[in-house]
Amino acid sequence: MNKYEAMVIIKPDLSDEDKKALFKQIDDAIIKQNGQITQSGVWAERRKLYFPINKFMEGIYYLAAFSAPAAAIKEVRNTYKLNENILRVLFTRMDI
Repeated sequence: MNKYEAMVIIKPDLSDEDKKALFKQIDDAIIKQNGQITQSGVWAERRKLYFPINKFMEGIYYLAAFSAPAAAIKEVRNTYKLNENILRVLFTRMDI
């Protein structure tokens, strides 16, 4: 099991209920692939983007720190690509 961080940029125009449901979906995708989330939460609320992504100039940043098998990252990335409320995802492997 490797340690990772996932930075997810989501659409800024979601309602509070939709945001909570999306945050749960982000975490559940990791858990479904035998991952263990150590910490997750909103990193920045409505932060301005350097360039537009899907015509959005702002985004909500969600950060999740977790440990998972290396093969799980590909499956989690594919799950995130299918969600239209997720604008971008960056996975970083944390070496200790």
